[in-house]
Amino acid sequence: MRKLLGILALILAANMVFAEGQSEGKGGQVVVKALAYGDNSNSEGVSWVRIVNAFEKANPGIKIDYELLYDEAYHQKVTARLASGDVPDLAYMGADARWGAPWKEASQQIDMTPYIDKEMYDMNLIPKMGPNGEIYEVPLGTSNLCTVLFMNEKLVKELGFSAPKTYEDLVAMVPAARERGLDVITIDGADGWAWNSCVMSTFIARMSGDPAWMSKAAAGQHKFTEKPFVDSLALLRKMVDDGVITEKSVLVDYGTNVSNFSNGKALFMVQGQWVAGSIENPEVANNTKMMPWPKLPGEKGAAGSVAAAIQVGYGLTKSGAEDPKVRAAAMKFINYFNSEVEVTERLRTGSIVAPILKGYVVPDDMPYIVKEKVRFATSVTTSDVIDAFLSGAPNDALNAGMQKIVSGGATAEEVAAQVEGLR
Repeated sequence: MRKLLGILALILAANMVFAEGQSEGKGGQVVVKALAYGDNSNSEGVSWVRIVNAFEKANPGIKIDYELLYDEAYHQKVTARLASGDVPDLAYMGADARWGAPWKEASQQIDMTPYIDKEMYDMNLIPKMGPNGEIYEVPLGTSNLCTVLFMNEKLVKELGFSAPKTYEDLVAMVPAARERGLDVITIDGADGWAWNSCVMSTFIARMSGDPAWMSKAAAGQHKFTEKPFVDSLALLRKMVDDGVITEKSVLVDYGTNVSNFSNGKALFMVQGQWVAGSIENPEVANNTKMMPWPKLPGEKGAAGSVAAAIQVGYGLTKSGAEDPKVRAAAMKFINYFNSEVEVTERLRTGSIVAPILKGYVVPDDMPYIVKEKVRFATSVTTSDVIDAFLSGAPNDALNAGMQKIVSGGATAEEVAAQVEGLR
């Protein structure tokens, strides 16, 4: 009997050791299970490994037990691990359908607001991600600005104008631009997504007066046949009729769009912030101002806003936040990952739009266009990006339909009805 009791005691002790080992490693280390993004052949993966090694050396009491995956392999593993109950404590995640939905559906999103260091981060630069203002991850940087007007300030001034405050100011530039053989606004209209992400996403927020109109529509609270959406679509053809863009813009591809602006063939270029580094002509790049679309005819609110996709980052899972030791260790790592040195490197390489660190000062040796991106990103209000919430056939129909509107092959009402009918 005593022998049997001894065996049972050993089994119990072994189970206790195993259970503790889930959050405690060798020598009492706190173990943080992480699902990271990248691989050994790209900068994201190489940086992750380097940062983890440095962090563990500086914090020997913490072990980051990670799995590093990239692209579709990452998304497949997220689904698999959540389904099996093997939930990491810390993971690369976002707030949209692709990067956030799996965590939401598994009830693993938590509001990280109480755990974020308010002295380290500028909370005004971290967007609200949930219906009640929740923050589910600490983003790598400010949101990805999609509906940006790049203004060749020198060229605009040469024609006797200044930065437009209203749509009518753009129309007023048309005669002078045509006389010089210039476009007022160049856009890569051959890319359907450009009309979606870089134009329409701002138009619907402005025309409806609701920055979250698109996410609400995706949740079934709006129809695409409603007046604000139809009016937004109609603005596309109005721009053609007024000469602000040309009907031939539907033939312009991405590279040609950037080239036209870089070579001084247009007063403005519309694209996302990411195109800034592709403006190769130094004279143009050093005289480029980034700005929101000016006030649109009929807009009801959200003046000066820019449609933006929330940047991905690293966040705690509900499972990881349950253990105070793991939670504290994970947050310590997140802060280390987002240190000023690391953030500056991401800014330098173009991995982020702008830092979310409080009081961050851009180094003097950064290119002018990088400084301009930081200025712009930290000073504008943002709204939903359509294709962050709309996908598949409805989104494809919208992209193709907007091209038809610009070229005169469809009306705004027809395109809106088609999109609504497909969702």
